[in-house]
Amino acid sequence: MNQILYIDTQRLELIPCSLEVAQATINRDKPLLEKLLTAYVSDDWYATEVQDFLPKYINMLNTDPSQLGYGVWLMIRTDDSTLIGDLGFGGKPEPQETLEIGYEVLTPYRNQGYATEAVEALVNFAFTQLEAKRIIAHTPEDNVASIRVVEKLGMQNLEIVTVPDLPGVNVFKWELIK
Repeated sequence: MNQILYIDTQRLELIPCSLEVAQATINRDKPLLEKLLTAYVSDDWYATEVQDFLPKYINMLNTDPSQLGYGVWLMIRTDDSTLIGDLGFGGKPEPQETLEIGYEVLTPYRNQGYATEAVEALVNFAFTQLEAKRIIAHTPEDNVASIRVVEKLGMQNLEIVTVPDLPGVNVFKWELIK
């Protein structure tokens, strides 16, 4: 993979989450995080689902720094330099050149098209720069907004999957092939 700096969209700058940024987030060092990102970071950021993934992500980057770009990306709204969410992949693709994408937008910024804008840009990046051939996503069956994002991208619903650790919780599995 070529060097990754950032991806610009109409309203966002997407930047891969560096080891230093991930560690500042885990340590809840807001001044350092804002300095590293040159962006405002709301306290809501520390309640996002990505927080649970960051220890694994930090381990991934410590073990293999070339994982940068295959993991967490941050959404910075350009008009006011505010961190509004995250998205990314779970690591380098499997042998089948498949990446799984996930995304989350902070509550005040939802339903404004940011997720669609960011996910579309990152999917295009994955197909053109990361040589992915297939992108998959999982959405809770009751999350209409998240379902709309993957549908707008042309993803196809493959199946309903029961979450093993959460009885009674089902998710849709989606796929987009290059």
